[in-house]
Amino acid sequence: MLIIIKICGIKSLDAAQAAKDYSADLIGFVFAESRRRIEVPAAEKIASQMTGIGKVGVFVNAPLPEVQEIAKRCKLDYVQLHGNESPEYCRLVNYPVIKAVRVGVDFDPLKLEEYHVDWILLDSFVPGQQGGTGITFDWKKAQLERQQVKIPLFVAGGLTAENVEEAVRILSPEGIDVSGGVETDGIKDLEKIRQFLIAARRAKGGINLC
Repeated sequence: MLIIIKICGIKSLDAAQAAKDYSADLIGFVFAESRRRIEVPAAEKIASQMTGIGKVGVFVNAPLPEVQEIAKRCKLDYVQLHGNESPEYCRLVNYPVIKAVRVGVDFDPLKLEEYHVDWILLDSFVPGQQGGTGITFDWKKAQLERQQVKIPLFVAGGLTAENVEEAVRILSPEGIDVSGGVETDGIKDLEKIRQFLIAARRAKGGINLC
């Protein structure tokens, strides 16, 4: 079965092109404070040269008009929200939304029903960080909770070419999202992108969205 694969934290045209060449479905630009942050003009330039692959913008508690303006400039296909954005905020974005939630001790999948979004993204909980932790959460512990999530699901957090098949087997997500797992010394590694996408496409248990 096919799963949707997103390579996040794109900051160069080479990395974006590698993601496309090796069959990723989506690339992500981080507009929030992060070591992977990209300035809007740079993202706009990359996005304008990348056809045939979806573009996602990542935001954390940003003013709604700012999100909408950046989405328009960069021709985003999805807006990914990694902060404390409310269901009402998500509804007003007027772009397809990926809402990220962190899997911690107080994670309640039933609360996700309040969000009428296109995707939920499960990420690792690390105090003081909104994402991009490079740390996996307990997939087996989250397996039962995952089954209660009725919205299409991305899994993120510490994924690599070595563990992505296990994550897909345990959680059966509709999508997977990687950033640090395809980097070397904080820079996107084109060979790691290739290896990750080979492993991800080989993974079993995803849900075919086609």
